[in-house]
Amino acid sequence: MPAEYEKFRNLSPFELKDLLIQLASGRAQHTMLDAGRGNPNFLATTPRQGFFQLGLFATAESELSFSYMAEGVGGLPRRDGIEERFNAFVAAHKDEPGVAFLRRALSYVRDQLGLSADGFLQEVVAGILGCDYPTPPRMLKYAEKIVRHYLIREMAGGAMPEATTDLFALEGGTAAISYIFASLRENGLIKPGDKAAIGMPVFTPYVEIPELRDYQLQEVAINAAPECGWQYPDSELDKLLDPAVKVFLVVNPSNPPSVKINDAGLARIAEIVKTKRPDLIIVTDDVYGTFADNFRSLYSICPHNTVLVYSFSKYFGSTGWRLGVVATHVQNVLDRALAALPEDEKQALDKRYASLTPDVRGLKFIDRLVADSRSVALNHTAGLSTPQQVQMTLFSLFALMDGRDAYKAALKNLLHRRELALYRDLGVSAPDDAGSTHYYTLIDMAKVATQLYGTRFARWLITRVDYETILFRIAEETGVVLLPGIGFAVRRPSARASLANLNEYQYASIGTALRRMADEYYARYKQEKGAEAPEASVAPSPKPKGADPING
Repeated sequence: MPAEYEKFRNLSPFELKDLLIQLASGRAQHTMLDAGRGNPNFLATTPRQGFFQLGLFATAESELSFSYMAEGVGGLPRRDGIEERFNAFVAAHKDEPGVAFLRRALSYVRDQLGLSADGFLQEVVAGILGCDYPTPPRMLKYAEKIVRHYLIREMAGGAMPEATTDLFALEGGTAAISYIFASLRENGLIKPGDKAAIGMPVFTPYVEIPELRDYQLQEVAINAAPECGWQYPDSELDKLLDPAVKVFLVVNPSNPPSVKINDAGLARIAEIVKTKRPDLIIVTDDVYGTFADNFRSLYSICPHNTVLVYSFSKYFGSTGWRLGVVATHVQNVLDRALAALPEDEKQALDKRYASLTPDVRGLKFIDRLVADSRSVALNHTAGLSTPQQVQMTLFSLFALMDGRDAYKAALKNLLHRRELALYRDLGVSAPDDAGSTHYYTLIDMAKVATQLYGTRFARWLITRVDYETILFRIAEETGVVLLPGIGFAVRRPSARASLANLNEYQYASIGTALRRMADEYYARYKQEKGAEAPEASVAPSPKPKGADPING
């Protein structure tokens, strides 16, 4: 890497992104195209319309109290008669956006989930007003039931009894991982020197967190194989047989390969847990699961050993809302491990959580997680804000009521078209890994170079050019921002492009810019080689979907 870029080598790709954006924005002759961070440029409008209409109804409900005051003072909503007043509101505003959705949502809650209409309405009305502390702190009563129904359908195909799952609503997936690792440490379930297995490639912070002084864990890489469609070979999964591995952290579908663990991989992990490692703690981040066909979470395969993390951020386009949940089975390895701690450690934990309950030893891990999120002493003010929980509930109802999965199909088609446009204008076939979500794509530089101009050129490119330098050149000369694959523990020279945050024609422009730079390097290669005949002078036409994939 040239000297001017060397100082940035150790930056997280998400910090490097800001530098690349500065370079990409610095030239007037091109438009900056940021395909770095995966913030989607699409979002679900219907449940948002419902949210704002519900806010108007809730404000009117509040005004039923203190209505004699002219100063804009409202009171707490009343349950008595709330369904009748809601129906009157719906009838009066039936043609306004979001109102029909609210009417259908109440019917679904009452008629399909069997929940109290009055109770649900009082919870969401008070919740959207934000007029009381989250109660229970872990999650609102009806919100938990509805979100749990959504999660079990999306993560387990509806094949698990819902009553066996506990949820904790919190501020997105990043908060979930932070809280989980902190509680594992505070409760003695991980200790410095323990091993943490991490499915690679992976979202960069998941590599960085275990190394922090807070945890000092030894990382064990469980490497997915690009030649196997980014699945984990048995030889890699067998690393989990080591009893020193206390926790297995995995993103499924993966980031950045965007491929779900296939049935064989799920079965192998389940077999390891059942026969050799019943003590293994699995933490799975399944934020991209809703983009995959027939998705199955590890939580549905190994429910007693798995902590499920799910964020609403990508699928509903709600990164700014910070909406996520942690799910654990009511009978789980974490609670068993707490019961098996040495007596001196139990006594220390008795003191830590003494302000919460006289029966600390009966306190479940997920409830300790809630308390630890507020340093225990502030447990009474724990919990995700109630307006956030209402929006989360409406997102869940929107998906549950979409019987034809029309919203899901539209997003999947949108992402796939963007990917095809990028690779079409780059001049190579698009990846087609089984189980791909197409949310990200890894542009494998060696494979792209081989498809364009042959193996000798690819070998020359990889040995002569630092691929991170190429990313700086791409940003500065074309305005395109990509992130280095090595920052996500990808072991091949590659670049990650998010397919979620630009429009189709812009991905075509990215493909054109990358092809132009590849042509420049090829011209340099021919000049250096002189009379040596190249293998190819022009790339073949892109193959249709289903052709040989680029596993990058």
